Amino acid sequence: MLSERRLEVLRAIVQDYVGTEEPVGSKALTERHQLGVSPATVRNDMAVLEEEGFIAQPHTSAGRIPTDKGYRLFVDRLAGVKPLSSPERRAIQNFLDGAVDLDDVVHRTVRLLAQLTRQVAVVQYPSLTRSTVRHVELLSLAPARLMLVLITDTGRVEQRMVDCPAPIGETSVADLRARLNSRVVGRRFTDVPELVQDLPDSFGTEDRATVSTVLATLLETLVEETEERLVIGGTANLTRFGHDFPLTIRPVLEALEEQVVLLKLLGEATDPKMTVRIGHENAHEGLNSTSVVAVGYGSGGEAVAKLGVVGPTRMDYPGTMGAVRAVARYVGQILAES
Repeated sequence: MLSERRLEVLRAIVQDYVGTEEPVGSKALTERHQLGVSPATVRNDMAVLEEEGFIAQPHTSAGRIPTDKGYRLFVDRLAGVKPLSSPERRAIQNFLDGAVDLDDVVHRTVRLLAQLTRQVAVVQYPSLTRSTVRHVELLSLAPARLMLVLITDTGRVEQRMVDCPAPIGETSVADLRARLNSRVVGRRFTDVPELVQDLPDSFGTEDRATVSTVLATLLETLVEETEERLVIGGTANLTRFGHDFPLTIRPVLEALEEQVVLLKLLGEATDPKMTVRIGHENAHEGLNSTSVVAVGYGSGGEAVAKLGVVGPTRMDYPGTMGAVRAVARYVGQILAES
């Protein structure tokens, strides 16, 4: 275990390197930070930190930079989440409050996160497998054509056309709508097939085929929409950090294009906790020079999806963690109120 003083030295090195982009020397540390010890003691502490793999000397200069292991300790032991200022919180609220539907919420969230953190932002759509039904609407468009509208508790709206095998009257449409909603509203999507399987039998013979067709369309919608969807933004921010990537940013960009990679990066959607993966902790080789800060969002205490940012390991971790957490909280509030 490192002594408290050496942890302080490590914190100072991380803060200076993130702020200046320059390797940090003992003289600069003692000048910029009130460490309360002599430069010789700081040099000795840095030698121990280097020996234990928390900092490294990038080239022959006197300065040191944090390693993945050093950033890991900084995040685990030293980095508190930096609270956002009142103007920042108001700006987040005003920007997200203007959203008109779920697509708008997700796209605004991506833009906001990318602007706040100046990193690449990734937002996962709420998954239907973790959603509940808020309402099913049936609208008659023609004697044998209906529109089915499925609305989720996360504000997601799915529309499907249903071509019925026979004309269906307004009274039967209203009856089907009422019975369908009485069974599925407030229930998990995964429970719906079982809840509606005997519904056709409760209708007269002339309407059963149409009821079965409507239910088949509803269940198809549930299956189609269980696939995970992501939105990514701020990729251009990576070009500001060219020197933070050893050779080129191409492997990072290629990895970010792969949806499966990004989903793995964000982690299990139902886990609401904040995760920070640094450098080589990211399994995908193309992302070994990046860090990922992600957290779950949702209405109530349960996460329905994840959002986060990807950037170089030389990252303002307290500020990034604060921004990611704050945005997730506001998105969760919007979903709860929608």
